[in-house]
Amino acid sequence: MLRGRTVVVGVSGGIAAYKACELVRWLKTRGASVVVAMTPAAAEFVTPLTFRTLSGNPVVRDLWGDQAPGFELPEGARAKVGGKVEHVDVAEAADAIVIAPATADLIARLVHGAAPDALTAVVLASPAPLVVCPAMDLEMWKSPATQANVRALGNRGATIVEPESGPLASGLEGPGRLAATETIGAAVERALERRASMKGARVVISAGRTEEPIDPVRMLTNRSSGKMGFALAAAARDRGAEVTLVAGAASVPPPEGVNRVAVGSAAEMEKAMIAASAKADIVVMAAAVADYRPARAVAQKIKRSDASLTLDLVPNADILAALGSQRSKGQVLVGFALETSSGVARARAKLRAKGIDLVVLNSPADSLGRDTNRVTLVEASSARKLPELSKREVAERVLDRVLELRGKSPDRGATRKRGVGSETSPRVRRLGAKRRA
Repeated sequence: MLRGRTVVVGVSGGIAAYKACELVRWLKTRGASVVVAMTPAAAEFVTPLTFRTLSGNPVVRDLWGDQAPGFELPEGARAKVGGKVEHVDVAEAADAIVIAPATADLIARLVHGAAPDALTAVVLASPAPLVVCPAMDLEMWKSPATQANVRALGNRGATIVEPESGPLASGLEGPGRLAATETIGAAVERALERRASMKGARVVISAGRTEEPIDPVRMLTNRSSGKMGFALAAAARDRGAEVTLVAGAASVPPPEGVNRVAVGSAAEMEKAMIAASAKADIVVMAAAVADYRPARAVAQKIKRSDASLTLDLVPNADILAALGSQRSKGQVLVGFALETSSGVARARAKLRAKGIDLVVLNSPADSLGRDTNRVTLVEASSARKLPELSKREVAERVLDRVLELRGKSPDRGATRKRGVGSETSPRVRRLGAKRRA
């Protein structure tokens, strides 16, 4: 899996730095070329000579020194490590970056884009998938600031390998220990595999909310933020897909690196989705589309009066049903269902009525305006309930299942062996293949 890949192992200044030695050895046994990047504090725990000996490569530890010679890397990566700025060259050569241990201080610097040392500079300069493995004392891990920073990295697409519970260096006991080497290594392999899992696929995703005008200043709409659809678009982009994002109004900026088609009303979204989906391999209808619109939008602002006001509403077209009726052979079609009662039954009815493959079921309390979501993946004969996850992680789980439906399991059969309804290790938040600053 790792043969021919270049993995940068970042080491920050925590007591668990010595465990990074075992990670370097593990990665080497899996065939990876390894370059270690250290913070100045990390060198207080383990000497750079130790990592140079284990990795067989110079250690990146100085922003100001000359380019270090002698990198033993695969042909393509070696060609990139020959310039004049070492941390930039290593950043470009990296296929993946894993930071183990990641201290609370380092995590905070990554969130804010600070790069005062070689390790943070490598991370900031690299488009490679990022795996962050926190290790710190109990209260530092539980701190609201640390938890917020970890969530921020996850929402940007990093994979967070959560710490294990056990005795800590301080004498306390609880979560904070660096995860096992095998757990970290599996996360690195997974991040690399996800990076290329949708390469060349044409993906169309709708997101946001539609707006139906009543008069020049008023409209019918809903509380959808667009976060879920945007997370899906970013995750598909980071897996190598060619993404078209048909986006209505939203409360957050759309992801970069996708072909965005801006729409307003349900009619505009219908037209854009039908056009974009004609040649798509995967279509995900995540937008919150208004079911009704005013029969007539008046040209002048409606003035307030003491009389009651009645709006004549007419139904909008069913976009998902239209997409299901015209889908091409082999196309995977996914819909969303926001329900307040009888959720699975209603989602399964929607699945059958509209001729689609998968319905992502959620509720207003679990999703609207939040950075997390709690969903159930509903199919004709199964309903897989996921725990509360970040919307980026929900997006990754949805795309994993889409690939299985296409016959391209992203973990080479591992998911099938676990079973559709099983969960991965709770210590690993699988949050995407590519970091975005």
